[in-house]
Amino acid sequence: MPGKWGLELSVPLPGVDMFVVEDRGGAVALMVASLLFLGTWPALLTLLERRGRLPQHTYLDYSVTNLLAAAVIAITFGQVGETRPGMPSFFTQLTQDNWPSVLFAMAGGIALSIGNLISQYAWAFVGLSVTNIICSSMAVVLGTTMNYFLDGRINRAEILFPGVACFLVAIFLGSAVHSSNAKDEEEKLSMSGFRNAFEHCQSEFSLRDLPLMSRGIELSSDVADQVKLLPNQEAMEDGEDGDFDTGTAEFIVQVEKRRSIKVFGSSRWLGLGMVLLAGVCFSLFSPAINLATNDQWRALRDGAPRLTVYTAFFYFSVSCFALGIGLNARLLYRPVAGVPPSTIGAYAGDWNGRHWALLAGLLCGFGNGFQFMGGQAAGYAAADAVQALPLISTFWGIILFGEYRRSSRKTYLLLGSMLTMFVVAVVLLMASAAHRKTG
Repeated sequence: MPGKWGLELSVPLPGVDMFVVEDRGGAVALMVASLLFLGTWPALLTLLERRGRLPQHTYLDYSVTNLLAAAVIAITFGQVGETRPGMPSFFTQLTQDNWPSVLFAMAGGIALSIGNLISQYAWAFVGLSVTNIICSSMAVVLGTTMNYFLDGRINRAEILFPGVACFLVAIFLGSAVHSSNAKDEEEKLSMSGFRNAFEHCQSEFSLRDLPLMSRGIELSSDVADQVKLLPNQEAMEDGEDGDFDTGTAEFIVQVEKRRSIKVFGSSRWLGLGMVLLAGVCFSLFSPAINLATNDQWRALRDGAPRLTVYTAFFYFSVSCFALGIGLNARLLYRPVAGVPPSTIGAYAGDWNGRHWALLAGLLCGFGNGFQFMGGQAAGYAAADAVQALPLISTFWGIILFGEYRRSSRKTYLLLGSMLTMFVVAVVLLMASAAHRKTG
């Protein structure tokens, strides 16, 4: 029987169908859960990077549990219970001739894997909050528009596209936030004595002579009289950094020394370029799943059943896993962005923070799965509302990493405007949700 949210749970009893989202309420419930999961896992990977764990090690761990989540969803939701007409069980579909849809699903997984890999490095250059804001906004502007037309315009355009426009505005506000916050940090670090710290970090930071107080930037009391010495490496590895105030110049230098991806001396435009490329990749994976499950381009032969969302998500995750493992195995020996090289043996023995990386993979896997399940019921364009994940990641960015602490009034104003626009956009996308006819 349908539950409160319109969900039917599938159990191995006669007459009980597999798990299916039946109405708009059930779809929204899945989107909310997806939002929480997808907004949290990037914070876990960023936490590990800032603690110095190699991103290759982290992503390899993440890839394993991300695939595990897809397998769990497929074997439980897609297999348990009696099948419906046109909806074969998961294991049945693995032997069917539906390769055009399989290729669409796997193409979506490749796009997501490339986007995740790029964004993992972009977080270090631009920050967790701004990276997710820009990537998510691009995914909505491009991906939602494609999904709207692929879904036969079932979502309410008069509500959907004003929401898309709000996401577009959020892109420009996100870029302005990053630029303003970067200037804030440069000005904190331009105080006398920190140039030596830069040289110690092997950076050539672009310093500006703008007055600090004119921008309302707060420095710690120690800076006015003397430059605080950096902690030794052992202290940083033990996490003994409590005597550095979050958001101060000392804190910024300490984070750079500790983190695995070195960003001092890099152009801010490099970071933004990485974010934009990741955003393009993220805009493609949802339309690919849409094509895989609904066959709008009539790629399947006559009479061949369409992929269920569970089977499509499994193939999607298999390709995401294969590419992620392959690229990161290569990056172990040929790293980029100042990351030190590693080996398979070193990865196997690196248990420092592995549980967080494994948890991140589970959160991302279940988050994506719930997004697709909600999109299959209420339209993939409306399901792109889960791109509200920057609201969650910004919260974690401020709580865990001290992003935007002691920044200027201009940065705070831009940040508030960006988040406000983002909230309005998400509400509009949720309100445009419709009911997809099945059968």
